[in-house]
Amino acid sequence: MPLHRPIRVLIVDDSAIVRKILSEALAGEPDLEVVGSAPDPYVARDKILALNPDVLTLDIEMPRMDGLTFLKKLMHFHPMPAVVISSLTQPSCRTAVEALELGAVEVLAKPGGPYSVGELRHSLASKIRAAAASRVRRHRPETEPPPPQTPKSLSSAYQPLTTDTVIAIGASTGGTEAIAAVLTRLPASVPGIVIAQHIPPQFSRAFANRLNEICQLEVKEAADGDTLHPGRALVAPGDFHMLLRGAAGRYQVAVKTGPRVCYQRPSVDVLFSSVAEVAGNGAVGVLLTGMGADGAHGLLKMRQAGARTIAQDEASCVVFGMPREAIALGAAEQVLALPHIPHGILAARRPAALAT
Repeated sequence: MPLHRPIRVLIVDDSAIVRKILSEALAGEPDLEVVGSAPDPYVARDKILALNPDVLTLDIEMPRMDGLTFLKKLMHFHPMPAVVISSLTQPSCRTAVEALELGAVEVLAKPGGPYSVGELRHSLASKIRAAAASRVRRHRPETEPPPPQTPKSLSSAYQPLTTDTVIAIGASTGGTEAIAAVLTRLPASVPGIVIAQHIPPQFSRAFANRLNEICQLEVKEAADGDTLHPGRALVAPGDFHMLLRGAAGRYQVAVKTGPRVCYQRPSVDVLFSSVAEVAGNGAVGVLLTGMGADGAHGLLKMRQAGARTIAQDEASCVVFGMPREAIALGAAEQVLALPHIPHGILAARRPAALAT
């Protein structure tokens, strides 16, 4: 439900300088209120109980208890929206992606200089608003990730899609786990997939690498000129748009900078619009959980071009913003719960000889 008061924020970071930067970055936002800060998870635990914040910003590397351990405990005993703010070292990027798996709603790069502070000021408030609007679920510890295999229910219904089909997936808040839930349920023979997930630079590579570890298909962070083919999924790099190029199954991606679209780069609208133009009715579009409206108009263009289109339903979304906008535009041919989306993708297109 929407809050009728400022969103209450607790900042958790062992650096007094970072706590000051984050507080100042939010000071001018009338709908946000920093109610406190904490230098470590033990102090944070007490302040959560005393101050009842709506959103937590959480550092990863802290004394006494690291942020990941604290997040596990928090999401099990006292679930609440958490925005992880992590450094850009390779281990920290991997840990930040693990934090998303554990239930963190968003991830941001930790300020390390004037430029990154500027980027943080641009995005921190919107990430906190998205976190406050999210549906947080209690974390259930698992010893191992689910096996990357196609369940029998999908295998029995699956008929090979044509090799020149393109599957385009877009997501934002909550999307890293939604994308993983979809990709881990698809077979290695699935047609080429292009993905736009709102995620900062550096973290997108760790995200793609993690997907590559748990999926049957190859997943990589896209580079300009990468080819798309069955069994491969390309993830747009953070802070770059990705577009589909080519024709008749000989597809490549273009990775480039440019103005933000719907305040985003990468933009789902940019990707979907290029897929509509290049692949036309030989595509499947999937719009998953996320704040805002990015992807709604692009999904509509895909449907108007003859593509099959799917939007995630409200009950299974972390944030229903993007799918809601697409549904309101009439862009979604199907509205499916997240567990049903892999089947929806595989059933979306049949070989030409079977088409009606």
